[in-house]
Amino acid sequence: MGRIYRFFRYNRHRSLAVKVYLYSAWYRALILAGRSRALILSAGVRGEESPDEESADAYKKAAVIGYEINRICGHTLWKSLCLVQALTAAKLLRQAKVPATMYLGVGQDEKEGMIAHAWVRCGRLFVTGGDGENLAVVDKIRVGGE
Repeated sequence: MGRIYRFFRYNRHRSLAVKVYLYSAWYRALILAGRSRALILSAGVRGEESPDEESADAYKKAAVIGYEINRICGHTLWKSLCLVQALTAAKLLRQAKVPATMYLGVGQDEKEGMIAHAWVRCGRLFVTGGDGENLAVVDKIRVGGE
């Protein structure tokens, strides 16, 4: 009970944190139901990228969203892996009207063979999933900024 009290008492971005928790649960459920392709296609404009530079306000909003996603998704009761985090970031950035790009990529791992990864970039800031280094970009989707 004390953790919940501290969460609501000392969290400046509590409404954003609750949204992250709920959206990540929703996207995880839809992915388990086999709807990942439809989610990806509905995330934004396929094949387009956002600008390489953004305003200071856009960077600030994207940084807060990325921080909350990384913080909350590390403690969920379900697996909130890269696609769940990227879809959550895309949704929140679209709501905040912050232009960003969601990338889907593939690469090779020494142990697992082929791996897939998703990440989100706003300007020069990587919001979730790192920078996709050593991965081939399969698709890119522009989100937010409408």
